[in-house]
Amino acid sequence: MAKQVLVLGATGKIAGHAIDALLKNSDAHLLLFTRHPQNMNVVDDSRETVIKGDVLNIGSLEPAIEQADVVYANLRNPEIKQQAENIVNLMEKHVVKPLIWISSIGIYDEVPGKFGDWNNEMLGGGQKDSYLGTYRSAADVIEASTLDYTIIRPAWLTDKDEVDYETTEKGEDFKGTEVSRKSIGYLVAKIVDDPAPYAHKNLGVNKPNTDGDKPAWY
Repeated sequence: MAKQVLVLGATGKIAGHAIDALLKNSDAHLLLFTRHPQNMNVVDDSRETVIKGDVLNIGSLEPAIEQADVVYANLRNPEIKQQAENIVNLMEKHVVKPLIWISSIGIYDEVPGKFGDWNNEMLGGGQKDSYLGTYRSAADVIEASTLDYTIIRPAWLTDKDEVDYETTEKGEDFKGTEVSRKSIGYLVAKIVDDPAPYAHKNLGVNKPNTDGDKPAWY
């Protein structure tokens, strides 16, 4: 039986690349969960099911999680900690273990040097209610769970048509300044295919040899 993969935030750009990779390289059935179903571009009706819902609404989220074998969350919201709590609680309730969670570079102040200073200035490092503060709080919720989570902290994102990335572990200095959305989507699809090697991993992801004081296009 094909693996049921729930994609939360399915209209996001990274999610689009992950969906493409999963359709191309797996036989998974995709449950595409979004507040804006009119923006979904379904290419295979036999393998893609669009679900209108809001992660902040338990009533719409629970039936979707109940169907899933793997959950991939690609979310961006000031209430992301609450979103994380809703997802964790329902996944634990329905014994769905693998969760792939897209977070942010800099939530652990792990970016060294001038780029780290620039990143903190841009994203509000050190402030609890800032972008980085809310993403850190959400990641803490994920790590405190019983799930087989993989947290991904991408570098600054590009739309380059390439798959070229390297990873760092939590506690290591972040490398590089940028990475393509296609690379992150490819990594997500790889984890969906075989979650076990990535369980309880918290990964920084960057394109090799992109060190600098800030991303090249700034």
